[in-house]
Amino acid sequence: MGRRVADNVAALSDVKNRLPELRAERSWSQADLAARLDVSRQTINAIETERYDPSLPLAFKIAKLFAQPIEKIFSSKV
Repeated sequence: MGRRVADNVAALSDVKNRLPELRAERSWSQADLAARLDVSRQTINAIETERYDPSLPLAFKIAKLFAQPIEKIFSSKV
């Protein structure tokens, strides 16, 4: 079910995200979110701590899951 972090993310992040906030609104753990997205908890942690950017397909899955446009979840640090 889960995949390695390297399978779903690019190198060091240039993107801010609202995943912790969106997860908290739903009382989901990182493991809960990971299961819903079919990724590892480590992938969620790496994205949330802005060590990695999600792949485009994963970003679309996240946006769909939270029923929000990608740009409402992810934004550029620059």
